[in-house]
Amino acid sequence: MIEKITIKGGYDKQGNKEPVEEVIITKGEIFGVVGPTGSGKSSLIGDIEQLAQKDTFSKRKILVNDEAPNYDDRTNPRKKMVAQLSQNMNFLADMSVYDFLSLHAKCRGASNTCVDKVIKLANTLTGEPIKKDHDLTILSGGQSRALMVADVAIISNSPIVLIDEIENAGIRKHDALKVLSGHGKIVMVVTHDPVLALMTDKRIVMRNGGMEKVVGTTPPEKEISRKLNKIDELMLSLREKVRNGEVIEDIEDLKF
Repeated sequence: MIEKITIKGGYDKQGNKEPVEEVIITKGEIFGVVGPTGSGKSSLIGDIEQLAQKDTFSKRKILVNDEAPNYDDRTNPRKKMVAQLSQNMNFLADMSVYDFLSLHAKCRGASNTCVDKVIKLANTLTGEPIKKDHDLTILSGGQSRALMVADVAIISNSPIVLIDEIENAGIRKHDALKVLSGHGKIVMVVTHDPVLALMTDKRIVMRNGGMEKVVGTTPPEKEISRKLNKIDELMLSLREKVRNGEVIEDIEDLKF
């Protein structure tokens, strides 16, 4: 059981020591990673995914429950501690949703009864219904990401989840983060989206390849997040109506 991970600071792109020397993230906590394009966000989550031990460009070190993971923990796919979700994910396997989830459950040693739970949960995260007999290759981007979030929450035993820029994923982002953190995952979100950034408990600000500072999300920011999420929900609702050929005529459809 992973209770926390610790990121020990390394060096930025110019070889200068990172201003942030240590970041501790505990189970059930949601951390954001923000910063301009090219600031080192992907490099940071790459270090976490590899459980780096000063053997990457940044020279950062990742501790799990205050200890350095051994070689087997870092390289054995059966012990993979990190699951990553991105907006570029698409399924290539030519099989049904049910067959895919059943196979994954079997590989993870989970009961096949969890398949229906995954599909039910996924359908709360997207406006496009997902059915067990749907072929994976016909799923939209939003359906695919909703299914993977639900899969990671229920079937996957990877305790650390890295979410890389899913702002345009077409899913209920707020609910997705609550689902993952509610299942005791350590969640890190790389984003440019204020809706996602302000949902987090804290956020690491990246600059020039280094961790510049850690900012705690304030109560006013949480309230802003709540209001932005309502706008996000409205956009999802309107998107589905337009997709279904409906005409938006009632001003009530624009209230939130």
